[in-house]
Amino acid sequence: MPMSNKELLEKIDTGSLAGGGLLNPEQAKEFFEMTFEATEFSKLHRKEQKTATTGELDKIAIGGRLLRKKTEGVDDNYRAGISTSKIEYSTVPVRLPWDISEDTLRKNIEREAFEDRVIRMMTTQTGIDAEDLHFNGDTSSSDPFLSINDGWIKQIKTGTGSHVVDCSGDSAFGKATLFKISRNMPNKYKSSKLKWIMSPTRRELWIEYLTSRPTAAGDAALLGAGDQVNQPLGYGIVTVPSLPDDIIILTNPENFIVVWTYDIRIRKTTEGREAIMQDKRFYVIHFDDDPVIQELDAVVLAYGIPETLATS
Repeated sequence: MPMSNKELLEKIDTGSLAGGGLLNPEQAKEFFEMTFEATEFSKLHRKEQKTATTGELDKIAIGGRLLRKKTEGVDDNYRAGISTSKIEYSTVPVRLPWDISEDTLRKNIEREAFEDRVIRMMTTQTGIDAEDLHFNGDTSSSDPFLSINDGWIKQIKTGTGSHVVDCSGDSAFGKATLFKISRNMPNKYKSSKLKWIMSPTRRELWIEYLTSRPTAAGDAALLGAGDQVNQPLGYGIVTVPSLPDDIIILTNPENFIVVWTYDIRIRKTTEGREAIMQDKRFYVIHFDDDPVIQELDAVVLAYGIPETLATS
């Protein structure tokens, strides 16, 4: 049975922020499973746990049209080739610190259970913030949060081989927008595994567009059901709250990878000068990760999508 947040904390509570508090690989895996449960998309993308903070991921491809005609009793020395390459990663250390006053714990009706609830909230927020950074991170930003690392959006926009669609000149959003995005996806990647990744607001605009049409799809949209609503062009919709409303990404979620190391620390102390003088408990979550993309050619990103809805 997976450990609770409090059990994780108790197992590594050393009483000092200066030493200890390192989760073993299994505990680290359980912690990240808890954080990944916080958001819908984070349950779908690929995760890679590594021991080194920098390194490479293997990428293997076999190509297509590999079959050849067979001649009985003859070896023509043809062998299908395997193409291998590497994806570089470099994790960035981040932390989430907080404190709770002993007075708050004494006066709260939940008492010690209040501490566990706060830990659960912080673990959930870690997952929410991590997803935000994975998509929107930009090291050139002046924002102290976004500048931590480069996220998937920047990697797609600046990477070689990706497919970026500028919709800022479009007059309206509707089915034509999705067809335009899909046309930019190479045929070899088109399968039911593809997902439309968009903000909740953009999904609502899609539903609003459908409801305005006097068709069966419009009726289904009013009821919140139907493949036309939830699987346009046969690809499901996944919402990401932190994604900008003017962006839609089409890809297989497993094409997005989060690399992290098991060098995770969740530390707590009730001792030391600050804890005594301020009568507080201090907590910090330390970890490092890096969002990477396996195949840029298998991603289409559309930006500048208008809010105005098409009429047909």
